[in-house]
Amino acid sequence: MAVVPAAQLDSLAQGAGRYAPSPSGDLHLGNLRTALLAWLFARSSGRRFLMRIDDLDRVRPGAAERQLADLAAIGLDWDGPVVRQSERLPHYDAAIERLTAAGLTYECYCTRREIQQAATAPHGPMGAYPGICRTLGPEARARRRAEGRPAALRLRAAAADFEVVDDLHGRYRGPVDDVVLRRGDGTPAYNLAVVVDDAEQGVDQVVRGDDLLPSTPRQAYLASLLDLPIPRYAHVPLVLNENGQRLAKRDGAVTLADRRALGNTPDQVVSLLAGSLGYTASTPSQLLERFDPARLPREPWILAVDGLLQPSGCP
Repeated sequence: MAVVPAAQLDSLAQGAGRYAPSPSGDLHLGNLRTALLAWLFARSSGRRFLMRIDDLDRVRPGAAERQLADLAAIGLDWDGPVVRQSERLPHYDAAIERLTAAGLTYECYCTRREIQQAATAPHGPMGAYPGICRTLGPEARARRRAEGRPAALRLRAAAADFEVVDDLHGRYRGPVDDVVLRRGDGTPAYNLAVVVDDAEQGVDQVVRGDDLLPSTPRQAYLASLLDLPIPRYAHVPLVLNENGQRLAKRDGAVTLADRRALGNTPDQVVSLLAGSLGYTASTPSQLLERFDPARLPREPWILAVDGLLQPSGCP
């Protein structure tokens, strides 16, 4: 699928895929695999490939720079400058103002504990905000302000669920609730920022881990309220350890720096990742020549943490 017809290239000229890591630490093999897949999906379809740093939450000094260096080291390239969410705050404020002007927001004074306790009641979808502050009157809101409670801003959702179409999972309908748009400390929330960023960057293809599939209907619904295009999605399987848990630093040599310390080259790491996808290749360009999304595994990659760190079931 490496050769894209000229007509397809023209039709997708304004489209883009992206990878958007959070700079909370070094990328592990699961992150690198997802980044590689996002690059392959974009390049094989003639789209641009963009890089964005989602740095509105926890940021570890130097992590973003190391992440970008690792992605470049395994052979990934991207189009245009790297975008950082922390530099785009006015864009999120403008989107929130639009929703507020349409009567689609309200202040929420709930503590994390209050939400957790309410969420244990036998009603509403799992993980959804139970609507505690949705119907508060002016006096109740004034009392909470007087108590010094910081107010987050939530979406006043008018739908209970929303359907998206995923290239790997097909039609997926999931719950929609009153998601946070701006946190109590004034920081725009991830679900809002990612929707605004993808639309303004021309991202029409989102490839990411399938652990994020349940949150996708919320984001797509929010995009629809803002009259923004909904991207095409592909949620790819995660990398798990031998216990079936998400890969983590405690699982051994799981970062590029770890692998280099053991004598592996970036090409050898790419070869490992390609093998987990059912291919034999040592560079992204080689893999792109044969990449076919329809052939992708649908199950998690179980990483056997042994001396060779070889994926189970791969040649």
